[in-house]
Amino acid sequence: MNKLIGRENEIKRLDRAMAEKESQLIIVYGRRRVGKTFLINEYFGGSFAFRFTGSENQSNREQLKNFEIELGLAASSEYPPFRDWTEAFFGLRAYLETGDPDKKQVVFFDELPWMDKQNSGFMAAFEWFWNSWGAAKKNLVFIVCGSATSWMVEKLDENKGGLFNRQTCRLYIAPFDLRTTETYLRSRNIFWSRYDYVQCYMIMGGIPFYLRLLDGELTLNQNIDNIFFRKGAELWNEFQHLYRTLFSNSDKYIAIVEALSKKRKGLKREEIIKETGLPANGVLTKMLSDLEKSGFIRINDMFGYKKREKTYQLSDYFTIFYFRFIKDHYGKDSRYWEDTVDDPARRVWAGLTYEQVCKDHSEQIKKKLGISGVMTEIYSWDKKGDKDEAGAQIDMLIDRRDRVINLCEIKFSTGQYEIDKDYDAALKRKLEVFRESTKTTKTLLITMITTYGVKKNMYSNYVGKEVCLDDLFEKL
Repeated sequence: MNKLIGRENEIKRLDRAMAEKESQLIIVYGRRRVGKTFLINEYFGGSFAFRFTGSENQSNREQLKNFEIELGLAASSEYPPFRDWTEAFFGLRAYLETGDPDKKQVVFFDELPWMDKQNSGFMAAFEWFWNSWGAAKKNLVFIVCGSATSWMVEKLDENKGGLFNRQTCRLYIAPFDLRTTETYLRSRNIFWSRYDYVQCYMIMGGIPFYLRLLDGELTLNQNIDNIFFRKGAELWNEFQHLYRTLFSNSDKYIAIVEALSKKRKGLKREEIIKETGLPANGVLTKMLSDLEKSGFIRINDMFGYKKREKTYQLSDYFTIFYFRFIKDHYGKDSRYWEDTVDDPARRVWAGLTYEQVCKDHSEQIKKKLGISGVMTEIYSWDKKGDKDEAGAQIDMLIDRRDRVINLCEIKFSTGQYEIDKDYDAALKRKLEVFRESTKTTKTLLITMITTYGVKKNMYSNYVGKEVCLDDLFEKL
């Protein structure tokens, strides 16, 4: 496990599962490219009693043939063609029964959703295998893994049939946070400023596969051009492949995220329907749920509003970057990112995306504020203006159980952020509009989240708390 960076909690959980004296059914899921397979391979040193990987574009018959070949190689024996998955699992059972009953037998099924072809009978056969035999084998550790997070949750984690409550361990593999991203890149001899690390994170998120493509001999801007904008770039078709492999009817999912990409604060359900033309039915509900479970969108509750006022916001960094820049500029200028370094559109994108980074590092922000042990809820808030009064919005607010609300203003800049007379007046007005609109009696604290802090001047004293870029890199 020397190659593993981060994943400390996941490793501890696997250690516990391996120490158990009962059979283990371990579910591993998470976004494509996030490092699920790498984690399992490294933890077990690539040593499995049996391993099988599903294929995206192969028929059920071809999958069974692959299974037959892999099982034959593991058992050093030939098997007759399996007619269905029941026979295939019976063959696996017979092979495992030849192993040492006092030694852990680790079986790893990777890309499980791809095995479950329509009318394949795969899940029924798997349920039979586990319930009739696997669950009673105290030395069996069965790991199932898949990138189609919604499938993994629906068919396994929330299974209402034969696998109901059968899993003994569930591992959601999240993208790296900023601290782990920095550690990972430094391990690959990429030594940039934290300002550049954050910009890189705004584009790639904490996705190890994307980060691995970075070249330490190039600048950040050169890397982005090389990976995304030159003709034949390594990730030139990543967007289409990403959504196609995760979702059936991927065009409808893409329509949703494209609509969300045009609205920085997100859209309500009825607004999504209007923008996409998708019908308002249970299918849309499932698609939104799938996107949330897969980490592509987040649901923001609006402070002071009913639950139905929640908004759906695009939260996947790569998807945001794709619609903002790659979709219309790929292949047109191999130096696009270098050539547009001072483009106002990039500054707008960076400011908005830094808000996403802060939301994804809310625990680090709470640590800096000294409220890690306080129960909190994270909200968004806005008040639409009219002809008589201008509107107001708050990037992020932290509603605390100790009757304090941090109203967070988020600013991404190349130096200290300077509050001038106009912004000072806007801050004070925003606080008063919030208090009047919500009728809250809680203490309100203006909290500035910036890159390099707030410059001290005659207007800076109104800020109650400060959080800087370095604080987002703190270890929890």
